[in-house]
Amino acid sequence: MPSPLPAPATEPLVLYNTLTRQKAPFEPLVPGAVGIYLCGPTVYNEPHLGNARGPVVFDVLRRYFQYRGLTVRFVRNITDVGHLESDSDTGDDKIAKEARLKKLEPMQVAQNYTRRYQQLIGRLNVLPPDIEPQATGHITEQIQLVEEILANGFAYEANGSVYFDVAAYQAAGGNYGKLSGRVVEELLANTRDTLEGQDEKRAPADFALWKKAAPTHLMRWPSPWGEGFPGWHLECSAMSRKYLGDEFDLHGGGLDLMFPHHECEIAQGRGSKSGKDGPRWWMHNNMITVNGTKMGKSLGNFILLSELYDGAAALGGQAFTPMTARFFLLQTHYRSPADVTAYALVAARKGYHKMLNGLLTLPALLDLAAATPAPDTLDETLGTELRTLADRCFEGLNDDLNTARTVASLFDVLRRLNALSTKPTELASVGLNAVQYAVDVFRALVTDVLGLVEEAPDDRTAWREMGLNFYRRAKEAKDYPTVDALRAEFKRQGLLINDTKAGARWVYDE
Repeated sequence: MPSPLPAPATEPLVLYNTLTRQKAPFEPLVPGAVGIYLCGPTVYNEPHLGNARGPVVFDVLRRYFQYRGLTVRFVRNITDVGHLESDSDTGDDKIAKEARLKKLEPMQVAQNYTRRYQQLIGRLNVLPPDIEPQATGHITEQIQLVEEILANGFAYEANGSVYFDVAAYQAAGGNYGKLSGRVVEELLANTRDTLEGQDEKRAPADFALWKKAAPTHLMRWPSPWGEGFPGWHLECSAMSRKYLGDEFDLHGGGLDLMFPHHECEIAQGRGSKSGKDGPRWWMHNNMITVNGTKMGKSLGNFILLSELYDGAAALGGQAFTPMTARFFLLQTHYRSPADVTAYALVAARKGYHKMLNGLLTLPALLDLAAATPAPDTLDETLGTELRTLADRCFEGLNDDLNTARTVASLFDVLRRLNALSTKPTELASVGLNAVQYAVDVFRALVTDVLGLVEEAPDDRTAWREMGLNFYRRAKEAKDYPTVDALRAEFKRQGLLINDTKAGARWVYDE
């Protein structure tokens, strides 16, 4: 049978709901099961570091739900049509524009960047979604949703396009703006003169459910209103409804998507046959800055994941591994901005290596605890202190997924375990059960929940062990030139050789 969860992991998980602007204990709609929808990428270019924050944040949430014994259905979409340059209803389709520039079919562009996104996000040890629907694969569901909204009187057709009627929605008791805090009266007060060429709309606040395709538009489908393509906001409403239902637990995404994208999703849900918002809980991760400045291509500080991994990013030419990037993102609470600097990433690399070194030393610590004769009476105070340190690691996770606080608590546990490893008598007084408890918590939270794993390929493990054997022999023979040469080679590989009472071992260079 699986081991029972530590008591703190059964306490309420409190999460911030953007909709209510409050933290509250999270309770799933269906006991024991959670449905999560995360807005995925628009696949028209290479993913950047900002694209990674949401997947990492909600990967930890998903993992923690699973650790707590819940079944999770995790849906993350692929937007491969309908996302226009202005993020609303004007400009060119981002994928179609890229296709014209490269003289490719739009689906070639979408497929290429979908693969790149999956590969580069996957290297961050983000679990793949249970379902990854593509907008182009759900045109039927989107047309059906438009028809429902039209039938309810919350949309109108204009010259082959269909727009959501915000004024009609408000008149019927809708609350457009309740998620973002926008004042809908101000949005509706603008005149037709402010529509900037969008003459089909009755008001600037109205948004496209279906757009008529211009003769030059590369992506089009037949519909009751003529050939066209779905609106960006409509896609997520249709796909989340198909795979999670009219009402589901939680919708995640970046803070930049709250308006208009997520606001429009709520209106579409309430304007449909179900009359429901869709998600009960909204969670938004904050943005990435670079040296205190908003990240952007025009500023020359745009950090692609591929460039971060291979050292081509504008961070002093240094390469930072995916796990270093993941650890960096975990060091900041998800609702706070994360500022990227070379210094911060170097510090994150050291922190990641400390975690790994802790995992590497745990087996030897348990062996030492098991081999050291226990006193007739254990020191209950020491054992309780160690268990309390381990339990504190859950406090951050239970308080709105505060991974930064959990990381700090895990380092507290690691420092205590390292101190005990140098004091066998005190280690024996703590008791094997308390040590095992702390080790189990540390391992589970670092690897299973935070998702931090070793990146070195398996063939390097054999090389390290062989190098250590040569080192031990050279040291016994007092062959110090060879000892120094081996230390230097390990150092070049980002490793250190530590001489301990239990013998020589390698650790990551912190």
